[in-house]
Amino acid sequence: MMTIKYDGTFEGLLTLIFECYEQKLEPQSIIRDNSSNNNLFSYEYFVNTDEAKAKRVWNGLHRRISAVTCQMLYYTFLSEERNVEMLILHYVRKVFASNITIEANFGDADVLEMKKIAKKVNKEAGRVPMFVRFQKTADDIYYASYDPQYNVLPLVTKHFEERFADQRWIIYDTRRNFGYYYDLKTTSEIRFGESKVNTADGSFAEEFMAAEEKIFQELWKNYFSAICIRERLNPKLHVQLLPKRFWKYLIEKQA
Repeated sequence: MMTIKYDGTFEGLLTLIFECYEQKLEPQSIIRDNSSNNNLFSYEYFVNTDEAKAKRVWNGLHRRISAVTCQMLYYTFLSEERNVEMLILHYVRKVFASNITIEANFGDADVLEMKKIAKKVNKEAGRVPMFVRFQKTADDIYYASYDPQYNVLPLVTKHFEERFADQRWIIYDTRRNFGYYYDLKTTSEIRFGESKVNTADGSFAEEFMAAEEKIFQELWKNYFSAICIRERLNPKLHVQLLPKRFWKYLIEKQA
C-alpha cells in the first residue's frame, strides 16, 4: 500500500496529481506532511511542490472543464474533509479520461460528492462578511478573530480589500492559526507566535484597544438590545440563522 505525503497546499496537491501520472503512482491514501500515517503496511512517498507541474495540471483542467467547476474543485480542497485529496484525485482522473465533460454527471458518486462539499464551503464563506466583528486596536488596526468550519478565509480576502480599502485590518482563523493582514496596499498571510488575543472569544485587554473602541462596543450592545422586539423572539429561528458557534466572537452576544 502506498501513502503519498504532500505539504498541504493546493499547489502541492496539483503537483501530486502530476506525479501520479508521470510516475504511474496508485496511492491508497494521501496525507499532509503534518499528519501521521496510521497504516501499518503502507510505505510513504513524499511529493515536493513544483509550481510548473502544478500549473500544467491546472491549465489542463481549465481546458477540459469550466472555470466554475475548477473553482468548485478548489472549494472542495479547502473543506479539509477526510480523504478529500483522494476524492479530488479520482475526479481529476475522470476528467482527463473522458472525451466529454463529466461536470453534470451527478450519477457519478465522485462528481456528486464534489458538488455537495463545494456547496457547503461556499455557504460557510458567505457567512464571514455577515458574522465577522472588527475591534480597533491602539495601533490603528482593525482586528477580528474567526473560527470557520472550513478553511474559507482565502475566499473572502478580496471582499474585505474592496470593502475596507482605507483601513488596515487583520482577520485571523483561530482554528488553523493563520490569518491575513491588509496594509492599505497588499494582503499578506500571517501567523501569530505569541498573541495577546484571547482565542476563546477574540477579545484583548483594554490597554491594547483604541481609546474609542470600548465606547463603540457599548453603543453596539445597546443598539442591539434596543431594536429587539421581545414579543417576536424566535430562539429556534435565531439559532438557525446565526449558529451558536459564531456567538463567541460577536460583541453583541457578550453579556
